[in-house]
Amino acid sequence: MTTPPSARCWTEIDLGALERNLKRIRAGLPEWIRYVAVVKADAYGHGMAQTVTRLMRSGVDLLAVANVREGIEIREIGAGWPILILSAALPDEVDDIVEWDLIPTLSSVEEAARFAAAARRQQRTVSVHLKIDTGMGRLGVWHENAEDLLAAVLVHPELLPAGIFTHFASADIDPAFTARQRRVFLNTLGRLKGLEAADLLIHADNSAGLESFTRAGPFNAVRVGLLQFGIPPSPDSVLRSVQTDPVLSFHTRVGLVKSLPAGTGISYGQTYTLGCDSRVAILAAGYADGIPTALSNRGSVLIRGNRCSVLGRVTMDQTIVDVTAIPHVHAGDTATFIGDQERESIRVEDFCSISGQIPWEALVSITKRVQRIYKIDTGI
Repeated sequence: MTTPPSARCWTEIDLGALERNLKRIRAGLPEWIRYVAVVKADAYGHGMAQTVTRLMRSGVDLLAVANVREGIEIREIGAGWPILILSAALPDEVDDIVEWDLIPTLSSVEEAARFAAAARRQQRTVSVHLKIDTGMGRLGVWHENAEDLLAAVLVHPELLPAGIFTHFASADIDPAFTARQRRVFLNTLGRLKGLEAADLLIHADNSAGLESFTRAGPFNAVRVGLLQFGIPPSPDSVLRSVQTDPVLSFHTRVGLVKSLPAGTGISYGQTYTLGCDSRVAILAAGYADGIPTALSNRGSVLIRGNRCSVLGRVTMDQTIVDVTAIPHVHAGDTATFIGDQERESIRVEDFCSISGQIPWEALVSITKRVQRIYKIDTGI
C-alpha cells in the first residue's frame, strides 16, 4: 500500500469493491427484488458523495438516508433518484422534504396531516412510505393502529402511498423474535385495505437478516447497508454465501520511535508498566480520529506486516504500541487499524470484538479529520 504523502491518519475507500459487492448481492437476489441502498450517516463513514455516485452508476433502485439534510445532499448529486428518509421529520423540516422531492416515512396521523398541508401549499404531491412498529418500540405506527394511519393517508389526494415497511431490531441475535415480527407485519398487511392497485415497495429485511424473498409473500424490496460495504451478514442470512470484499481500511503513521527502560509507566495514569527494556512507536492517531479508548491495553495494529500491541491508554491524538520485536520501524511507517498488511489482516469484525463496538458504530466513529482517499477502480 502506498502511504499518502500528506496524511497522518486516513481511510482508503475502494469504490471498485463497493460495485463488485453490489453486483454479487444482486446476483443472490431474484431479479424482481428491488435494491434499497442505505447510505445514512455519510454512507456509514465511507463518504456520501463518492459512495452514492458509485451506487447510482451501479444500478440501485432507491437510496435511503436518516434525515432531510442527507436527502438534500443526495438530491444535489442526482435529480430524479427516489430518496427515502427513514427517520421521523421534525415539523420545520416538512416543507423542505416536499420541496426537494424526498420520500418521508410516516408513523402517525399527525405526520400525514402535516405533509398533506405542505403539499397543498406547494401544489405538489408527495410519495410516502408507511412504517409499522412490529415490536421494536421505536418509529412506526403500532401495528394494531395501522388502519388508522392508512386511512389518514388515503383521505389526502396529495399523499401517494409508495411503500410499507418495518424494521427487524434483532435479526442478527434473536431469530425467534424476528420471526414473530415478520408474522405481525404480514398479518398487518393482510388487514390493510385500499392499497391493492398501488405499486408499493414492501420491505422488512436488511443486511442482518435477509430472507423474506425466499418465501411466498408480498415482499419486493430489501434494504442493504453494511453488506454492500463488505461486512458479512448474519450467519442465518440467505446471502451468507455471498463473498463481499471490505471497502474501507483505516490507517495512521508512526510519528516517533523511542527506547524505554523496564519499569516505565505508559501513557496517562501509567496503566501499563514495561516489564523489560522496550522500543515503542507513538502513532499519529487517537480517540479524536475514531480510535476507541476501549482499545487501551487491549488492541493491536499492523506495522510492517506484524501485530503490535497497544500499550497504555489511547489518548486524544496519539496511541502507543510495542515494536520491540520488529526491527527497522521508523517514523512515517504505516500502522493499520483495519485492513491488510502483507499476510496479516484486521477486519472490522476483529476491531469491534476488542473495542466492544458494533460495526455500524465503529465505521461512523471515524472522524472528519481522518482523510478519505478513494480508489477509483473501473475494472469490475
